[in-house]
Amino acid sequence: MPRRHSRASRRRSRSRRPSLRRRRRRGATVAEIRLQKVLAQAGLGSRRRCDDMIAQGRVEVNGEVIDVMGARVDPATDVIRVNGKRIPAPSGHAYVLLNKPRGVVTSMADERGRPDLSTFVEGRDDRLFHVGRLDTDTSGLLVLTNDGDLAHKLAHPSFEITKTYVALVDGTVPDSLAAKLKAGIELDDGPAQVDRFQVKDRSRGRSLVELDIHMGRNRIVRRLLDAAGHPVRELTRTAFGPLHLGGLSVGAMRDLTRDELGGLFDSVDER
Repeated sequence: MPRRHSRASRRRSRSRRPSLRRRRRRGATVAEIRLQKVLAQAGLGSRRRCDDMIAQGRVEVNGEVIDVMGARVDPATDVIRVNGKRIPAPSGHAYVLLNKPRGVVTSMADERGRPDLSTFVEGRDDRLFHVGRLDTDTSGLLVLTNDGDLAHKLAHPSFEITKTYVALVDGTVPDSLAAKLKAGIELDDGPAQVDRFQVKDRSRGRSLVELDIHMGRNRIVRRLLDAAGHPVRELTRTAFGPLHLGGLSVGAMRDLTRDELGGLFDSVDER
């Protein structure tokens, strides 16, 4: 079933983008093409199958359910969703997920000659750069792209993108630490807190913990856990917004799927 937007959300969408009905009265612009062609180009199936999805009311454009044939859209500016999931606009941009190894500097060219991200993009001609940073001694999920606008939004604190980390720490962590970390701990640059905290395992004087945090301050996870009395020995980022590391091997990279990319755009949309 398509997601039906509230009247308020529809008004917000229409205030930013002209409705298809108003645009049809004015006439299509050069950039506008048939909706079913956009869906087919996004890999959603044949033109006939895309026609069926439109007829079934499963397609929305700028918050407006479109269930008639012949609608034209501008894929560069219109927000298109199928079954509630956003379809990214076609572009020349690249979006890559890397499982950064420990010991690699989050830089495309390190002036001190340390291992950096250039090793992983060698031979590519799309000039990728990293979204945000991971400490040199932290491994895990890092997004690479050449889409400067999206990268800026994803890295900006105002969008509050949630990150998930798994940490091996010293000491036997009590379950009660979760409430303390959620309430917040005062650090030298101000209070900080996690959104979620869970102890996954305890063994031989160490604990494996998992946490969600949307703050992006320097070495925030390490400083929080150290202030709580449990210094970090190993740290891996396993999720960034809607993206998950999954079974991607350390040092490996892959392109984002259409659904993952749509989820990324959703995470910074409407803000």
